Amino acid sequence: MSIVQNKRAFFDYTIEERFEAGLVLEGWEVKAIRAGQVQLKEAYVIVRGGEIFLLNAHITPLKTASTHVRPDPTRTRKLLLNAAEIRKLIGKVERSGYTLVPLDLHFSKGRIKLAIGLAKGKKQFDKRATEKEKDWKREQQRLLKTNR
Repeated sequence: MSIVQNKRAFFDYTIEERFEAGLVLEGWEVKAIRAGQVQLKEAYVIVRGGEIFLLNAHITPLKTASTHVRPDPTRTRKLLLNAAEIRKLIGKVERSGYTLVPLDLHFSKGRIKLAIGLAKGKKQFDKRATEKEKDWKREQQRLLKTNR
């Protein structure tokens, strides 16, 4: 079940591979995510020191968060992946010119997971071609529906 999606990622990037990563979260963050108070629009994923981190994901703290905790909505969060997956991602990002993009936040067996994509940036003409193709498919569906 998806909590939030990063629709901008599919517009700006061509997604080559998808990976599912766990997140290191604090208690107030889990409560806020379950309440839907999360945004991935400005978020990005980086590799630092052999580990993978999520930056700029905005989790708005709930008003009912405890008073002794100082919530930081955009703190850096560590992603949990298999060691082989981390090595593969580091190799692709450093050598092949790929980038890591957060795609969506979802529940998997009661846990909160982040889908990240190994992506290449699209040029402006690629974006226009993608939009044109989407419009044409929508038009085809509309025409097929009226001919029935």
